[in-house]
Amino acid sequence: MILALIIACEVGFWVLLAAGLAVRYLLRRRRLSTALLLCEPLLEVVLFVVTVVDLRGGAEPDWQHGLAALYVGFTVAYGHYTITWLDGHAAHRLAGAPRPPGPPRYGMARAAHEGRLWLRTVLAAAVAAALLQGGIRYVGDSGDASSLRSFQEVALRAVLIHGLIALSYTLFPKRPKGAPETSALPAGDPQHVTGGQVRDPRQDEQQVR
Repeated sequence: MILALIIACEVGFWVLLAAGLAVRYLLRRRRLSTALLLCEPLLEVVLFVVTVVDLRGGAEPDWQHGLAALYVGFTVAYGHYTITWLDGHAAHRLAGAPRPPGPPRYGMARAAHEGRLWLRTVLAAAVAAALLQGGIRYVGDSGDASSLRSFQEVALRAVLIHGLIALSYTLFPKRPKGAPETSALPAGDPQHVTGGQVRDPRQDEQQVR
């Protein structure tokens, strides 16, 4: 039942999102569009309540309850971000608004963008871990909560893997194709590069004399 509800919530998320954007930009009814988009968080509330009721009804905690916690955490962290991104593109295609700027692609700006996305993953993992911990405490010593603990480990691994990916953009900044490498010489150094060789300006002065 929980797995079916997760699928229903995911389908409902995209249906409400598409309906909200269509009502906003095709029918020009902003209030109704806002009401539809505000229904999005209710899907996560319903999923959470049903999960708790299922556990209270004596159901053994399993991977479906863990997956439900991860889904709620991901939606909390990335739901608004996804809606905002799609809203910008819908406004551009349906209402003639300027094309929304894409994320930075190179350098430290890209690294900062990846870092912000990683913080969203941290939030998603924290929400999921808190929900799972609540389930573990509810089960107590009377039941097997190993499946819930395993999903806490999944959330932690997701944070670590995404963190390493985000860090790689800081340690190895992405550059446009054909962009020259930055010089290792400090600013103001008396030497400069000419023809691939390091030369001293004083040698040029002596040659002029």
